[in-house]
Formats: sequence, C-alpha cells, structure tokens
Amino acid sequence: MAPKDRKILAPLTLAVVGALVLLGYASQAETSSAQRHVGDSTGMPGAEVTDQDQSPSAPVGDGTAYTPLRTQQNARVGALFQKDDTGDHFCTASVVASPGRNMLITAAHCAFGGDGTPKDDLVFAPAYRAGEKPAGLWKVRRAVADDRWARNANQDLDVAFLLLDSNDGKQIQEVLGGNTLGISQGFHNRVKVTGYPNNRDTPISCRNRTTRLSATQMRIHCTNFAGGTSGSPWVTDGTSNTPAGTVIGVLGGYERGGDEDDVSYASYFSNDIAELYQQAKSED
Repeated sequence: MAPKDRKILAPLTLAVVGALVLLGYASQAETSSAQRHVGDSTGMPGAEVTDQDQSPSAPVGDGTAYTPLRTQQNARVGALFQKDDTGDHFCTASVVASPGRNMLITAAHCAFGGDGTPKDDLVFAPAYRAGEKPAGLWKVRRAVADDRWARNANQDLDVAFLLLDSNDGKQIQEVLGGNTLGISQGFHNRVKVTGYPNNRDTPISCRNRTTRLSATQMRIHCTNFAGGTSGSPWVTDGTSNTPAGTVIGVLGGYERGGDEDDVSYASYFSNDIAELYQQAKSED
C-alpha cells in the first residue's frame, strides 16, 4: 500500500454551548449509540461501524474504528480541502488552543508541497459529514512548519500549525474550543484518534494505547485509517500526568503515517514541536 497521504486521487461560555447545540452537537450523555451498516462507499465493505463515543473511563479499546458522534470535542476535528469543498478532502486537521484562538495542527506533508513550499489555498471544514459543514468553512491564512522538514521532509518533524482567517467575525476556538498541546508526554498513552479517510464521507475514530517505535516516533493500531487521515490528532483520554483533551501527536511521521491502513505513526512531540508552536504564535 502507499503511504496514507499518497492515496489522495479552555471552557466554553453558555452562549457558545448553546450555539453548538443549534449546530447539532450534543454531550455524550445526551446522545445514544446507534449502529449503521458501512457499504462500499466507505472503503470497508461489509463492516459494521458503530456510531458512538466511548467514555474516557471505559476500558481501552482494541483499535477498531467507529463513527464518532456529533459532539463538541469531535467537532474540533475536520477535513482539509484545497480551494473549497467541491473537491475531495485529502487530509485531517484539528483545533489546538492558542492565544489568537485561530490555530490548527496537522501533518506538515498535508500543508506543504513536495518542494517544501506551503499550499496557499487550504480550507478547513470542522465536523464535516456528507457534504454538511455545520461549523462553516475556514480559510487557512498561513502554514508554519520546521525549516528542516521543508528542506528534506524530516519524518521526525512532520507537524505543521495552520493559522486561520476569522469567519463571520469569530475565531474558530471561540466557536469550538481547542485541544491543549502536549509536549514530551511519553510514548505510552491512552488516546483517541479521529480522522477523515478519503474513501468515506464521515470521520472515524478509534481508542487504543500508543507504543514506541523509536526515540522520535510513536505507533498505534487503529483499523481502516486509510488515505486522508494524515494529520489526525492523537488526543489523550487523560492520565495522572496528561489531562484529557491533550493532543500529543498527529498521524504522520514515519512513512508519512504508514503504508498499512491498520497501523499508523506520529512524530513524537519533543521540544522541537514546542518551539514550532511558539514560532506559529509569533507569526500570527
């Protein structure tokens, strides 16, 4: 198989929570699970994928993909398109908390071309499902990656921060909140990974434990994470050291995320990524 990217043919106020309800998001406690049959259009013929969102306190999953519910947390993850949403989505990104309240995190290879120059026509559709954009379409104003990645596609630095234009006078974090960036959180964590395979019109999630591939790379078993899932956030369920809602990796790095749909990788978030985050804030 080709690497995943190459298969491309802060608490909210009550007002914001109310807006999210109007957009169709619900808390996990308010929404019951339902089962849907996944047909050929998903790339997983004959599979049963459950619409659900497991509690972080539940036993760690086995990495089997499921369709996540429409929740506030899940809405922070979205699909990346070029120019507008009339074409195919090709990567995944998510909102990360920042002072400017307008920042996403994704894989560097999603935001930059093969020559290391940034793509200048990216748009982000959070909570995208079957053509619906309940939180709107957001234009990427600037992409920031480590110069060492731009020069030689260093797999240990396959991370980029995207700065967004405002939308209807609001910044994206005001609408959806943002995950906290976690640096040097160790190689063994319970995480939830959410992404947008380009052979599906809805996102998938899985829960499992991360493992160490090397001193600079993490690994996870998550089924059906095909092309389009590069940039998917690895968000902690919460441990004694790492609060829930902390993004500690994005799908990418080794083999640009992996050449098998059921095994994925991420560059370890070291001090280099902390410095890149500071650079992105300074360029905002």
